[in-house]
Amino acid sequence: MTQNPTSRFPAFDAAQASPEQKAVLDEILSGPRGNLNGPFLGWIHSPELAQHAQRLGAFCRYQTGLSLRLSELAILVTAARWQAQAEWYIHYPIALEAGVPEALAEQIRTGATPQFDEPDDALIYAFTTELYDSKRVSDATYARAVERFGHETTINLVGLLGYYALVAMTLNVFGMRAEGQTTLPFAE
Repeated sequence: MTQNPTSRFPAFDAAQASPEQKAVLDEILSGPRGNLNGPFLGWIHSPELAQHAQRLGAFCRYQTGLSLRLSELAILVTAARWQAQAEWYIHYPIALEAGVPEALAEQIRTGATPQFDEPDDALIYAFTTELYDSKRVSDATYARAVERFGHETTINLVGLLGYYALVAMTLNVFGMRAEGQTTLPFAE
């Protein structure tokens, strides 16, 4: 397991892990993620938080009711808002593979006004940016989201945004980078 040398965490050695840490590591590695890239090597220093967060993350990433494309679009907007280097680095290729147009991702990364070809993309962007900008979502945007996705998926979208904001905060506060990351998508 590699760790960014600028990270604020002490080096983590899986061979010296506590039983609680080992349980979290085993669950993460045997789950749908299959790797520790992202905030997990940070959270592992608090195994109980790590366990709860990684389970919430697995739900938010794979079971919200949103398509992978829309989930990844929401994650990219979050990464750009927080300027979370590792979050963008990890999710950018996943988003492109899921169908988010490269030009749209670049507009989001640079803060340009996005041009949407898909109404669902525009709705996810509107919902996400309203929530981040005003700390609320207007009645009109909320109604459009519920009409399009239903109440449960709209609730899950809010959970996804909150989870990935937590990921971004963790990565930023503790100076974490993704495995293999040599470039930064945002200026520091």
